[in-house]
Amino acid sequence: MLVLPAELTHRQATASLRMLLQGLRVHREPGVVVDASAMATFDSSALAVLLECRREALALGKTFAVQGLPAALRSLAGLYGVGTLLAPAS
Repeated sequence: MLVLPAELTHRQATASLRMLLQGLRVHREPGVVVDASAMATFDSSALAVLLECRREALALGKTFAVQGLPAALRSLAGLYGVGTLLAPAS
């Protein structure tokens, strides 16, 4: 499981994405779950990071899901029309 930091704004986006992509590349499971439950401070950059991570996971032939997505970020994803791309982990 990959874990997002408590704060993910434009300032942390590049470093967070780099960390997630590195973790994704060494992840051996066929499915990737990103844990977003620790996120307390975020902006739309968090969506960009998650979507890029999803894109890379799918390119590697893996499934992608998000666990613990904060309600406000889920709402923002819906507003931008990308909510269905960030499927909750089952």
